[in-house]
Amino acid sequence: MSDVLQALQATIDERRDHPREGSYTCRLLAEGRSRVLQKVGEEAVEVVLAGAMADDGQFIYESADLVYHLMVALAERGLGWQDIEAELKRRFR
Repeated sequence: MSDVLQALQATIDERRDHPREGSYTCRLLAEGRSRVLQKVGEEAVEVVLAGAMADDGQFIYESADLVYHLMVALAERGLGWQDIEAELKRRFR
């Protein structure tokens, strides 16, 4: 896992385990699984829409939002990016 993803996961896990006033991650997690998953869906749609346009910058921006929200969804379930990597490794033959 890249240093950036490790740092992001550590921050998300920290916010999950020790909520902090004013944190978007904490607020999102407090709203519950359905809201977290709704955000993943919204961000996925935004990635698709951005991907249809010629602007690579917007596509990257929306992709980063999707990755972040997916990582929050994983953390909410007690999972992490390493679980995704393990599944990809299992599939890669």
